Amino acid sequence: MNTTPAPLVCNFADCNRDSVDLVGGKCASLGELINAGIRVPPGFAVTTNGFRDFIDGAGLMEAIHHELASIGEDDIDRQKAASNRIRAMIEAADFSTELEDQIAERYRILSIHCNVPAVPVAIRSSATAEDLPGASFAGQQDTFLWIRGIDDVLVHTKKCFSSLFSARAIAYRVRMNFDHAAVALSVGIQKMANSYAAGVMFTLNPSSGDRSMILINSSFGFGEAVVSGEVTPDVFMVNKISLDTVERTITTKEVAYMVDHETHSSKLVDLPAERQNVQSIVDEEITELARMGKVIEQHYGAPMDIEWAVDNDMVSGGNIFILQARPETVWANKKSEPVSGGEKSAMEHILSSVMAGVRVE
Repeated sequence: MNTTPAPLVCNFADCNRDSVDLVGGKCASLGELINAGIRVPPGFAVTTNGFRDFIDGAGLMEAIHHELASIGEDDIDRQKAASNRIRAMIEAADFSTELEDQIAERYRILSIHCNVPAVPVAIRSSATAEDLPGASFAGQQDTFLWIRGIDDVLVHTKKCFSSLFSARAIAYRVRMNFDHAAVALSVGIQKMANSYAAGVMFTLNPSSGDRSMILINSSFGFGEAVVSGEVTPDVFMVNKISLDTVERTITTKEVAYMVDHETHSSKLVDLPAERQNVQSIVDEEITELARMGKVIEQHYGAPMDIEWAVDNDMVSGGNIFILQARPETVWANKKSEPVSGGEKSAMEHILSSVMAGVRVE
C-alpha cells in the first residue's frame, strides 16, 4: 500500500494523462506530451494538493462554502458579489511556509535549467474538470504571461487560485449543476516562449468536422491575441495526409502581444503597417505544425485542440513548441449521421434519386 503523501509541487515531466486529479487537465496534458516526445517548454505544477493546502491552511473553506450556498443560476448579482469577496480573501491569504519554499525552489531550478536568471514564465490555471471530453470548463480560469521573479510568481499563483471562483466560473458550474467543492485547481508555471508567432490548431476542420484536414490559426506575437479575439488570425487549411496547404487566408493583423523589455511584461502593441498583411508563419512552419498535430492526435486517439508558439530565441527546425493540447469537444460530442439514411426499398431509392437530381440508369 502506497502511503506517500501527494506532492504539493511536481514537474510536468512527472505527470501524464492519468494525473488530472493531481494537476488538472492542462498540466496533465503537458506531461503527457513531454513523455510522448513532443516539444513543450519546461515547467512545474502547483498541484491540487498544494491548492487544498493553501485553502485549508488559510482557513478559507468554510467562508467559501458560505458565500456560494444556494446561489441560483439567474442570481447574477449574487454571483458577482460572492466572486469578488472570495477572490479578495484568497489573494490576501498567505502560503504555508512549506508550499512557498517548494514553489521558490522549483522556480530556482527552472531558471537554472533554462540558463536565465528569474526566467520569465507563463502561469496558467489548470482545473480538474477542464480539458476533458464532454466538458467545457477550459478557459474559465486565468492565465498570466511573462511573469518574472519569485515574488510575482507567488502573487500570480494566488490570482490563479482565486480565478476558480470568478463570476463566470461560478455561473457555469451552477448552470451545469456541477458541485463547486468537486473542482480543485492546479497552477502550471512554465517557461515563457518568446513567441515570434503563435496560435491554435485543430486536427480537423472545426467548421465541418472533416477529419482529413488540419486547421491552423496564426498571428504575430503571443497567442493570447488570437485566443481572446483581439486579432483576426491567418488561416491555413492543411491536408492531413499529404501535409499540403490547400487553403490560406492572410488577414490584416493590426495588433500583437509582445514583450516589453523595460517592464519585463507582455503588452499589446500596434504592428507596423508594412507587417500587418505579411504571412505570420512560413510554409515550412505550417508543415511542421501539421506534422506535430498528427503525432499528437495519433497519441491521444482523438481530434485535438492545440495551442502552439514559434520561439524567437530558438533556431529554425526546433523552434515550434506546443503550449497546450486538449481533446476537441464540439464535433466529438456529435453523433455521426448515416450516409445512406438507412435501408430503402427500390422505389424509395429511385424517388430519392430523382428528387436529388441524380440520373437513374
